[in-house]
Amino acid sequence: MSTGQPDRPDQPAPDPEETTMDTENLPNAYPLADQEQGNGGDALTPADFDANAGELLLNEVREALTRFVILPDEHSTTGVVLWIAATHAVPAWAHAARLVIRAPEKRCGKSRLLDLVEATCHDPLLTVNASPSAVYRSIGMKRKNPPTILLDEADTIFGPKAGENEDLRGLLNAGHQRNRPALRYNASTSSVEKIQTFAMAALAGIGAMPDTIEDRAVVIRMRRRAPGEAVAPLRTRRDGPALDNLRNRLNQWVRAHLEHLGTATPDMPVEDRAADTWEPLLAIADLAGGPWPDLAREACITLTETRDANAQTTLQTRLLTDCRAAFGDAEALPTTVLLERLHADPEAPWATYQNNGLTAMKLGFLLRDFDIRSDTIRFAGSQAKGYRRTTFADAWARYCATPTTCAVCHQPLTHDDGTHTHPTCDPEARR
Repeated sequence: MSTGQPDRPDQPAPDPEETTMDTENLPNAYPLADQEQGNGGDALTPADFDANAGELLLNEVREALTRFVILPDEHSTTGVVLWIAATHAVPAWAHAARLVIRAPEKRCGKSRLLDLVEATCHDPLLTVNASPSAVYRSIGMKRKNPPTILLDEADTIFGPKAGENEDLRGLLNAGHQRNRPALRYNASTSSVEKIQTFAMAALAGIGAMPDTIEDRAVVIRMRRRAPGEAVAPLRTRRDGPALDNLRNRLNQWVRAHLEHLGTATPDMPVEDRAADTWEPLLAIADLAGGPWPDLAREACITLTETRDANAQTTLQTRLLTDCRAAFGDAEALPTTVLLERLHADPEAPWATYQNNGLTAMKLGFLLRDFDIRSDTIRFAGSQAKGYRRTTFADAWARYCATPTTCAVCHQPLTHDDGTHTHPTCDPEARR
C-alpha cells in the first residue's frame, strides 16, 4: 500500500474509469486532504471543523474497511476503525494499543485488513521480517511522532523460532507504555543507550499471538468468507488515492484535537491493562460523538471478554473441552480416531501442536495430570489403544464449563455427560 504522502509523481495516475472511491466530490464538512492550514494560514484548530466532522470521518473509515474485507462482527469493525484513528494521535497517549489480526487458516482476509490499516493509519511501517534493531531505529528517529509498526506473518516470528525473536517481543511489550525504553550497551562509546520503544503496532498472522502481546491488544479474529459474502477487490493504483485522501483528512481532524485528546479521561467499562489499551480508542469515540461512544464501549466490553475467556483457558483445559466435543455420545474412542477429530478442528491448535501436530504420546502426556490414561479396548471385534468416556468424566465436571441448555430440547442443563443433552432426550436426535 501507499505511504500516505500526497505528492508521488512516480506513481501512475489512476484510471478515472476504474476509480470506485470518489476523490472528486469530497465531503465539505471538514478540510480537504491537501489543506495544511486553517483560516489565516495558521495550523488547523477544532474551529476549522464542523461539529460532526469526526463522526463522518469514522463512518468513512468503516465504509472503506467493509467495502474491501469481511470482518467477523460489528464490534471488531468498530475496534479496527477506532484503532486506526488513534494511531494519528500517538503524542496524546500514555499507552499505545496493539492490534492483533489473527485467523485459523490462510485466505481469511487478515493480510487484506492489514493492507487497509496501512492505507489509513499514521505513518505506516510495514514489514514481514524486520530485525529488532531496524524497528528500534525506526521508532528512535521519530520519537516524538513514531511510525505505526505493522508486522505481517507474525506467526512466523513467534512460532518455532520464538526464541530468536525475544528482542522483538520485548519491544512490542515495552512499547505499549510510554517511557519504557530498551537499554543496549554501545561498545564503541562504552555507554548504555536508551532506545525508544513507544509506538502503535499491528500484527497479523495465523493462530494466537503470545499472551503478553494479546494482553495489550485489540484482538480481531478473522474467518474465511462464507459463500455469498462478497467484497470489492483492493487495487492500490485505483483505490490508493481515495484512501490517501481519507487518511490525510482523518489525520488533520485528529491533530487539531491533540490537546483535548491528551487530557481526555473517558468513562471506562473495563479496568487494568484492558483500560490502558482501550482508553485512546474511547477518547477518539467520545470526541467524534454520534453513535460512536456507545459503539466503542460495546466493542470494548465484548472484545475484552472474548479475549479474557480465551486467555483463561489453559492448553490442558482446552484439550479437555475439545476431547469432550470429539467424543460426542461415544462411550469409548480409539486413540487414532480421537486424534483425527482433534486435528480436524480448524480453530484448535492440535493440528500444528509443537510443529508436527498432537500425537498419541503428547496426548497422553497432556492428559496425565488429570489422571486420564489410555487403555486397550475392544472396538468392533478388534482391540486398539483408546480412551473411555468414564476416565474423562471427573475432569470434565471439574474443569470444563457446562453448556447452559440441552442441545436437543434447549431446556436448562444442570449436568453434562459430554453429549450436551439430557439423558432422556432421543439418542438419535443427539447424533
